[in-house]
Amino acid sequence: MNDFAHLPYRPCVGVMLVNAQGLAFVGRRIDMRGQPDGRVYWQMPQGGIDDGEEVSAAALRELWEETGVESHRVELVAQTRKELYYDLPDELLGKLWKGRYRGQRQHWFLGRFTGEDADIRLDAHDPPEFHEWQWVDPGSLPDLIVPFKQTVYQAVLDEFRSLI
Repeated sequence: MNDFAHLPYRPCVGVMLVNAQGLAFVGRRIDMRGQPDGRVYWQMPQGGIDDGEEVSAAALRELWEETGVESHRVELVAQTRKELYYDLPDELLGKLWKGRYRGQRQHWFLGRFTGEDADIRLDAHDPPEFHEWQWVDPGSLPDLIVPFKQTVYQAVLDEFRSLI
């Protein structure tokens, strides 16, 4: 058992945003440039839940902060039946989130994007989270994310696949 096993999981939300063609939004995080393994990782919008915030409101807020997509341009279609958890790898424990958490517990939402690509503005929030984005086949999501989040992405995909 490591020194961080006693730490709680950070409460969080994530959004699988899909367009009319059934493709999923992913962004490249600004702080993930130049990974030691040389890989390029992409992720779906996600972030922490503020104290007292409803999870659906947190999902729409995080989506706006990270993508610039306003709430009237997205329809929340579904939410995962249970929270999904992941642990940080040893090299990140004690470094992220001021060392207060061992990983995240996440509520995921499937959101249908009703806007145009021009409605996606990565600079909507300062500082921006992503520096590049694209639409991808949802089946590729687990292969695009950092390895320690792959099981979460697979679970999200498995639960929402029939609704995409």
